[in-house]
Amino acid sequence: MDANSNTDTNSNSNSSLADRRGLETDVYQPAEDSHLLATTASERVDEGDLVLEVGTGSGYVAETVAAEAGARVIGSDLNPHACERARDRGVEAVRADLLAPFSDDVFDAVVFNPPYLPTDPDNEWDDWMEHALSGGESGREVIDRFLSDVGRVLAPGGVVLLLVSSLTGVEEVVERAGEEGFGAVALEDESFPFETLTVLELVG
Repeated sequence: MDANSNTDTNSNSNSSLADRRGLETDVYQPAEDSHLLATTASERVDEGDLVLEVGTGSGYVAETVAAEAGARVIGSDLNPHACERARDRGVEAVRADLLAPFSDDVFDAVVFNPPYLPTDPDNEWDDWMEHALSGGESGREVIDRFLSDVGRVLAPGGVVLLLVSSLTGVEEVVERAGEEGFGAVALEDESFPFETLTVLELVG
């Protein structure tokens, strides 16, 4: 990608970050990425599976997967307001920094719509929506942390369903997942004016 493309991408991502803040300042509300992940995960998860949704936000994805697939879904989020909102939807929600408190070899599937928008460190906002949206300068800082630990909590044969944006770099995420021992398959994607969203299935 040339320098002009980088400039355009940063401009678009910053615009998206501002647009996605909306009126809700504490909890990320369901958007196109949420709907794509919820639909894809509902089709991939089996009845009776134990599923963890990392970064559950409002609990929309967890609630949808539980209802559509008949799975037991636990939501986790660093944001206490998100945990409260998810519980209002009937989701079992645990306040957690990614996967830190969860036991090894437990979950049949882990679902994650990560903060993936590249953000200039000088322009970051210190609030909960920033945590929900910003993936750091590369857009992959949270994803990298997640990938380094998610294999630990997967049961044998378990899968990861990870939503990635073209703004973040899908190939870079696939390469990073490979370094952690995962093979990656793109299950679904959807294009928008400034980005393409892809749901990756990662299998160890």
